[in-house]
Parts: sequence; structure tokens; C-alpha cells
Amino acid sequence: MDIIIADERALLFQEQLTMDQAEGRAWSQKVEAFGSVEKMTSFIRRPKDTDFELTYKEHRFQPFWHIECQARYVYERQREYPITLSGSEIKTVTIDGHEYPADQGSIRLTAVEHCREEPRREVFIDGITGEYKQDYNNYLQYPANVLPLDQIDDLSQKNIILVPPKSKATVVLRDVLLDVLKSIQADHILEDQVEIKRLDLYYRPVYAFQYRWHSKEKEAVLEMDALTGTLHSNGTTYQRYMGQILDADFLFDVGAETVGLFIPGGGIAVKLARKGYDMARSDSD
Repeated sequence: MDIIIADERALLFQEQLTMDQAEGRAWSQKVEAFGSVEKMTSFIRRPKDTDFELTYKEHRFQPFWHIECQARYVYERQREYPITLSGSEIKTVTIDGHEYPADQGSIRLTAVEHCREEPRREVFIDGITGEYKQDYNNYLQYPANVLPLDQIDDLSQKNIILVPPKSKATVVLRDVLLDVLKSIQADHILEDQVEIKRLDLYYRPVYAFQYRWHSKEKEAVLEMDALTGTLHSNGTTYQRYMGQILDADFLFDVGAETVGLFIPGGGIAVKLARKGYDMARSDSD
């Protein structure tokens, strides 16, 4: 089996809103951070801005995987096709110059089936929850740049948080491959190939604002999607990742063991692909 793996990439979306723009919009909607009950209460007795305080804000990038795999199986197999005849009086049937004897009212034709299967799978996986999120496809309309490894350090020094994905590339890729790998019944295999056409780790920008409502002695976080401008209440912060540097080997750990678990002999092709990635990294250092 031939296994082709696309270049592994990390991509960073460009913010469509600045931090200052997001902070201004979020402040006007800060009550929403505290939930629907508090929001309804505020309509009855409108709180003053002085009762609120912005205690923390963060600029972070959250990951999601975009993986596309396609397999191609081209093969042949010999099969017998039974054909029921119109009456018991038929003793032989001639088809294309070949005579077939009747057996209990039917004849059997031997044929070669020429088969082709091309299963395909394209998925978007939230890097934090591990959930499949096909609507993340909508993010691809926004500009994104490939994130060089040396720029990861620069982002951490600017107090921009890159949240590490919960699952490494090997884990998410293995699950997707299971959808396209299959056992085929064939006498002669002409093509047997799996292509990982895309193995991208996208980082989308998010702003988070933590407010304190002094009179109620409550704190809550309001998040804003820096691409769409959508606000989300009941948000969270990722202060624990502040200043941490991501290890590219953790993100992209695709090696021979990834596919070799499922495909006998597949490890060689994957090793070559992995070697190519390592060489590209060393050239960029």
C-alpha cells in the first residue's frame, strides 16, 4: 500500500477585530457574561458602569484540526453470475460463441469484476474538546498564514497565548484514517493508495474579558471571536498557558507507528514522509 502524507502545517488566522475594538464592544455587553438571570435582573434595575471592573483580559489562539484523507482502491476479482432460464426444456445456452450447459434451470457465467473505490473523509476537530465541528469550515473564508516554528516563541513573548491541542496529530489522524481504510476482496490489486491530503492545525483568535460585579461579588468571563465578532457568555481564560512555548514535535508527531498499526508494510512510506518533514525543519533552522 502506498501512503502519501501532505506537509503538516500550523496556520494562524488574522484577527478581524483589534483588542481595543473587542474590549469596547464587550464592555457594552458585560452583563451578558453573568448569565441570563442576571441579564433579566439588570433590565429591572440597571446597574452602573462603576459597579463593574475589568479584572483581566487575554488574547489567545485556540486550535482546531482540519484533516482530509482519501483512499483509492482499484482491483479485479473473478465472480460467477447465475442466470435463471425461461424453461426446463433449455439444455444449453450459447452466448457470444460460448456454449453453457443448463443445470436445474440455470446457467453460470464466469466474469471478471473491475472495481474502483475512492472513500474520502474531511473533518474539522476542535483542538480543546476533541469534538467534530464541521461548521468550523466557515472559518476558512478568513485569511490565515502558515506559522513558522520560530514565530511561536515571538507570540509567547507578546503575551499571546497559544492553547495546545488536547490530542496530538497521531491521535486525530488515526481516527480519521479508520473511516477510509478498508479490507477489500480482490484477486488482483491494481492500485492501493491512501493519501492524507491535508493535515492542518489552525489557530483562531479569541479575546477574553473577565469582569467583576462588585455589588453582587461575582466574576464572569465574556469571550469574543476575533474573526466573526460573536460574543459568548460563560467563557473561560487560559492564564496557565501564558508564556509557555509549544513544542512542534508535540503538535506534529506523525511517524511510522501512526499508520503501521493498521496497514501492514505501510510504515516505510510514512517513515520517508516523516524524514522529509524533519529535513525541511532542519533547513529552516
